[in-house]
Amino acid sequence: MQFKEVDKLNIDVKEAVKKRVSTRSFEDKSLSEDDKNRLLEINNGLTNPFDVNVRVQYISKDSGADGVQLGTYGTIKGAKDYLAITVKDELFAMEAVGYQFENLVLNATQMGLGTVWLAATFSRKDFEKAMDIGSDDLFPCISPVGYPSEKKSLVEKLTRLGLGSKNRKSWEKIFFLNDFAHPLSKDDAGTYEQALEMLRLAPSSTNAQPWAVVKEGNKFHFFCDYKNNINEDMRKIKHLDLGIALSHFHQTAMTDGLTGKFEIEDIKFTTPENMHYVISYVAK
Repeated sequence: MQFKEVDKLNIDVKEAVKKRVSTRSFEDKSLSEDDKNRLLEINNGLTNPFDVNVRVQYISKDSGADGVQLGTYGTIKGAKDYLAITVKDELFAMEAVGYQFENLVLNATQMGLGTVWLAATFSRKDFEKAMDIGSDDLFPCISPVGYPSEKKSLVEKLTRLGLGSKNRKSWEKIFFLNDFAHPLSKDDAGTYEQALEMLRLAPSSTNAQPWAVVKEGNKFHFFCDYKNNINEDMRKIKHLDLGIALSHFHQTAMTDGLTGKFEIEDIKFTTPENMHYVISYVAK
């Protein structure tokens, strides 16, 4: 399979990654026309390495979705505007959604806007009433987008506390050298230390961080971590999460002036039962 070249984002990626937080409390107003138009213009220029058509639809309670109840089960407060993502069910669809939409999220962060990935805590039927969606479209996630409220709701405080959103797995639990038996040190990571660190900071559903990377020579092999008996919807979310992580890794590498390409490799070393190989990045 031939993977597509992707442009480097025109922002400070590392700053955006560190600044981004999951926002659930918003000011009770829609985006300004300038911010809306800028965000949609940025979105129109985004792609992904998998050459998958990821569609992002802008839904506003104050315009096109007027009269439609956009249900988020009480998890979101004050949001007027949402971004809804659809994609056809094809190879690497979920990784493409994660990669491409996270690039939009990072741009939104640098614009001072708040977002949060929602894959479960929203009513798909409600949102579909305000969307252009085909019968064969996957609708994996949405995100509210708006101006963060200084006052956080009780739900937001409890969610952050419950998920431990700021907590991330340590290097030795997710990064490995040559096989899964040997942890990767930051020295061994070399010039890709920052790319891996930004990957480590990536958001994920329930903060599960379902990824692992094995460095083998100049190759970085990416794995998705989940039990074989999980249902198909959960499996898709895990692969979407990996797409977010790939965005952080790849965009940081390009920001640092590093070059490489995505490939599918034949993995020779033994992999744990719960580790599912997805893709490799070959550094030049």
